Amino acid sequence: MINKDFIIKLAEEALRENESLFLIDVKVNQSSDIKVVIDGDEGVDLEEIIRVSRAIEHAEGMDREAEDFSLEVTTPGIDAPLCNPRQYRKNIGRTLAVVKVDGSGCEGEIVDATDESVMIEWVTREPKPVGKGKVNVTHSSTIPYSEIKKATIVIKF
Repeated sequence: MINKDFIIKLAEEALRENESLFLIDVKVNQSSDIKVVIDGDEGVDLEEIIRVSRAIEHAEGMDREAEDFSLEVTTPGIDAPLCNPRQYRKNIGRTLAVVKVDGSGCEGEIVDATDESVMIEWVTREPKPVGKGKVNVTHSSTIPYSEIKKATIVIKF
């Protein structure tokens, strides 16, 4: 069976050629099906996917004669959960839906993202402190990544 750590090393070497790209995940199953998921600060174009795929497939130690394998290099889907601080940063200005490990949830616009947490803002309509009617109130929350069970970008059409 192909070693996952070996594939991670090969992928990271290939990604060093373009610093805007980063590794999200590597999966290797018992049948030697390899799936490498990459992302980029400005997205990932097809040429980069092909380049990374070829760099892994043709690397020393990857021999189809010794072991038959399949290789898929892809990007996360539009509905895939975010799992890397760089993904949060590249989505600043977009709406994020968060489910926390304690089961609570929230939704708001990403206004900042660090290596430790993401800050979101949202607006609610609340009664005026004095008089009738309602007023817009902006709320914000800084959520450490360690408290996030799942975070996905909300797609609006």
